[in-house]
Amino acid sequence: MAITEITKENMDAEFKNSPLPTVLDFWGPKCGPCMALMPKYHELAENPKYAGKFKFCSVDTSKNRRVAITFRVMSQPTFLFYKNGEEVARLGGEALTIEAIKAKVDELVG
Repeated sequence: MAITEITKENMDAEFKNSPLPTVLDFWGPKCGPCMALMPKYHELAENPKYAGKFKFCSVDTSKNRRVAITFRVMSQPTFLFYKNGEEVARLGGEALTIEAIKAKVDELVG
């Protein structure tokens, strides 16, 4: 399962209208904690346990500032969790761990 790159052009089609619970990873290439989490986030997205049950998305804030502004993301890394089109959780900060992200994904998958 690939991670879907979200831009202002595909935001509605890829994210807002998704029937699956979704996580959006807001990251930037100059963000050390973002770059440290990225390989682990990609591993999580590739886990067959989530295939067809959860959607993993990514937003490069250096290229998509308007998307970050739309979601009121003020720091990186920030992970937003959505279910039925509504934000249900927001995790972020330098101390964010992949374990915390996985726990929230597992909670939303049920």
